[in-house]
Amino acid sequence: MLVAGLGVAVSACSPQYVNHGYIPPADQLQLITVGQDTRASVEAAIGTPATSGMVNESAFYYVSSRQRTIGALAPKVIEREVLAISFDSAGVVSNIETFGLERGQVVPLARRVTTSGVRDNTFLRQLLGNIGRFNPAGLSG
Repeated sequence: MLVAGLGVAVSACSPQYVNHGYIPPADQLQLITVGQDTRASVEAAIGTPATSGMVNESAFYYVSSRQRTIGALAPKVIEREVLAISFDSAGVVSNIETFGLERGQVVPLARRVTTSGVRDNTFLRQLLGNIGRFNPAGLSG
C-alpha cells in the first residue's frame, strides 16, 4: 500500500507538457515565394493563420507555444514561436520572419525579407508577451 501511494505521489509530480497553436514546417514555408505569392496562395500552401494584422490585414501570424506543468504549480511557458508573413498593399508577400522568445525578449529566428521588417512589431511583441498569461478567473465579474 505504501509503495502504491509513493508511486502515485511521484507520478503526480512528473512534468506534463501541453502544445498550443501551429507553425508550418520549414519544407512547407519553402513553397512560399516572397514577391510572388498572395494571401490566398499562402493559405492554400500552409493553412489558415492563427490571426492576421489588426489594422489593415498587412500580415498573417502563426503562433505556437509549449507549456510545462509540474504537480500543482502554475503552468509555465517554456517555448514560444511566431511566424509573421507580411503583405504589401497589393496583397503580395513582402516578408517572412520567425520570432522566438529568449529570456523575455523577442528575437528573430529566421528572416526572408525584400523590404524593411514587420511593420506592426508592437502587435507582435504584445502577442508574444501575452501568450500564457490568460486568466479565466479574471473574466468573471
